[in-house]
Amino acid sequence: MITAEIPAKKECESSLKNVLDALYVLHGRWKLPVVLSLVQKSKRFNEIQNAVIGISPKVLANELKDLEQNEFIKRNVYPTTPVTIIYEATEYSLTLKNVLYELDAWGEQHRERIKQSMRS
Repeated sequence: MITAEIPAKKECESSLKNVLDALYVLHGRWKLPVVLSLVQKSKRFNEIQNAVIGISPKVLANELKDLEQNEFIKRNVYPTTPVTIIYEATEYSLTLKNVLYELDAWGEQHRERIKQSMRS
């Protein structure tokens, strides 16, 4: 077990503000899965919807707008007939790598904990 000093009140308040800011930008069930899908490969709307199982077209459209506004993804429009739109992850979205890694590790740990408690 790692023991660390308890942070000062000012550090806690600053940390809380930072966490709230991050959650404000990444709120919701779908933003991180959409980003993760696009980090793997640039995709069209339907490809994202197929990769992120369970997301509705309306919710996906809203999530893509929010992610574009916050510079996590880029929307590329190509003048074909019909118009082709490809979504891609930006360099900025790669700053979420550690967050996604930690969520992956925690999610796996949590799933195992729940499985163990169900067996008991």
